[in-house]
Amino acid sequence: MHLKNIFVTVIVFLVSFSAYAQEETGNNDEPLKIDHAEPLFIDLIRDLGARKGEKEWNLGLGMFDRLNYDKYEALVEYEWAPKDRLGLEIEVPVSIYTSNGLEGNIRRRPSNRVESIKTAFQWTFLVSEKMNTSMAIGGINEFVFTALDSISTNSIFEGDVINPFLISATNWRNGWHTLIYTGPKWFVPFNNELESEFEYEINSNVHYMIPNTRNFIGVEFNKVVDGQNFEMVIRPQMRLSLSDKLLMGIVGGIPVNRDRERLSTFIRLIYEPGHKHE
Repeated sequence: MHLKNIFVTVIVFLVSFSAYAQEETGNNDEPLKIDHAEPLFIDLIRDLGARKGEKEWNLGLGMFDRLNYDKYEALVEYEWAPKDRLGLEIEVPVSIYTSNGLEGNIRRRPSNRVESIKTAFQWTFLVSEKMNTSMAIGGINEFVFTALDSISTNSIFEGDVINPFLISATNWRNGWHTLIYTGPKWFVPFNNELESEFEYEINSNVHYMIPNTRNFIGVEFNKVVDGQNFEMVIRPQMRLSLSDKLLMGIVGGIPVNRDRERLSTFIRLIYEPGHKHE
């Protein structure tokens, strides 16, 4: 619980600088926006420093080796900026589980399910041209569906996930980009048969963007602290620009601790209608 208090204190402290941030970025007709490499697995709600009218569709497909069974995941998400520096998102992920011939009595594979309905916001409160850095706060609210074979009119949702987060990203002006995405996550069950859960996520990223393109290579370090447990998955990745409006991201997953998962792969297609790359 101590991590919760630290996170809230940091957020309050940083938001207090928002007025200073507005002064530093000036009073141009169009607000300053710094180019940052966006991670492909745990992606952002919208570009940092988003400008009003931006929008984007994402389609994600992934395969995860969960030791005794395989998990196939698909997601559709839509994100947009209704005003400068404010991003919104809605996402629906679906999971399908299949046997890999190793299924035992201890770890039976879960039921297929529409995972949840996710809604999220992200507000970029700092865009510093001097430091080439952007910072944002946001939150994800996720209504978790009951498994398809157990769903009924009285139990459509089994719980709610609440996930506030803080983002800090720096463009080092030499092609290298770094980003930290961190925050606590609570699962609040809607019935007494399930237990509430708490964990803390720390996602750190390093990318190299090829000059004069939107293509990059990089790596995510997705870390989770759960009580006394620590898990990390290393996700090497690359993004390719297929056209001015369409990008593709390819991600691998290598868990440091393989007690629950082995290798994984994930592909993300990104479509930006009306996009014009500067």
